[in-house]
Amino acid sequence: MAAHQILAVSKFQSAEKIVELYNQGYRHFAENYVQEALEKIEALKHLDITWHFIGTLQKNKIKFLQKNFEYIHSIENVDQVKVLNEKCEKLGFVQKIFLQVNLSDENSKSGWNEKDLTMNWTKLAEFHSVKVVGLMTMPPLENEPEKNRIYFRQLAQLAKNLKLSELSMGTSHDYKIALEEGATWVRLGTALFGERTKK
Repeated sequence: MAAHQILAVSKFQSAEKIVELYNQGYRHFAENYVQEALEKIEALKHLDITWHFIGTLQKNKIKFLQKNFEYIHSIENVDQVKVLNEKCEKLGFVQKIFLQVNLSDENSKSGWNEKDLTMNWTKLAEFHSVKVVGLMTMPPLENEPEKNRIYFRQLAQLAKNLKLSELSMGTSHDYKIALEEGATWVRLGTALFGERTKK
């Protein structure tokens, strides 16, 4: 697996552990919570790290992002795109984003369904301070890895229809299947850091 395909998910991990992985050659790290992420970005600003935001993005937290993240993987609706676009416009900055697609129709997960995304696609092109680079999905966690292939394949087809080249899909649990289906980014936490100790 190419290093640029691996997102090291550093949620609840210490700066020291991030440095350990950095020294092994990892450069892309992903965080779920804005405040925790900003503290680590400040502490590790001397390192050549590319930060990704993969958590649920509340609209009132968007103002804190401030050019800190190369990519945001979890954009769930047009309202978020609109608020993010306004903030980035003021900063003179174009934010690269992935649209989170809920292919399994789980009520516990937010995100676009395929129909809504297709209907809103032309509207998304009107925002000039955000750039949609790809799609992201999170299939049911309890599934056997092979059962998630259908969702990864569906996301890849949707991205192809929309002429998008980036696919953020697959975790420590099912990343091998995701890669077989065209993932350009896989989110690895446990596989890299070991079992996470929650705060």
